[in-house]
Amino acid sequence: MSYVEDIRQYIGHRPLILNGSCVLIFDDHHRLLMQRRHEPQHRWGLLGGLMELGESTADVVVREVKEESSIDLPKDQLQLLGIYSGRNHRAEAPNGDIFYSVITAYVIHDVAATPVISDDESDNFAWFNLTALPTPIVGSHAQIIADYQESHQSK
Repeated sequence: MSYVEDIRQYIGHRPLILNGSCVLIFDDHHRLLMQRRHEPQHRWGLLGGLMELGESTADVVVREVKEESSIDLPKDQLQLLGIYSGRNHRAEAPNGDIFYSVITAYVIHDVAATPVISDDESDNFAWFNLTALPTPIVGSHAQIIADYQESHQSK
């Protein structure tokens, strides 16, 4: 059982603050790896997930990417993009659980790997040019991608 599942046994659906991390993974053609999950909306998003006890934000990315895609990311090559939190990061899960997320976003470039579906959350992986992203995209992930694009327009 995960940390969040343990906590939910005690507090039910009341709001929680959940820490997580995600990563923009680019290949050597500057295409972004995205994942489509088995959730009801089948939205596309970045790879990542929630923090477990004792993990750093970078540890979360490395573990989640490995669990979801079988890709081993070198933690020392992750570059911090930003931290996202606040009122706009409130969500309600289909089961009624309410949470506010604090998301640490990373970037890594020149990843030469083929993702393999290796969990029960994913139904597809694909590489996309930033000018031709799939839809629908998880709202917070769309913002993170837009921030990345804005910060790299002048480079």
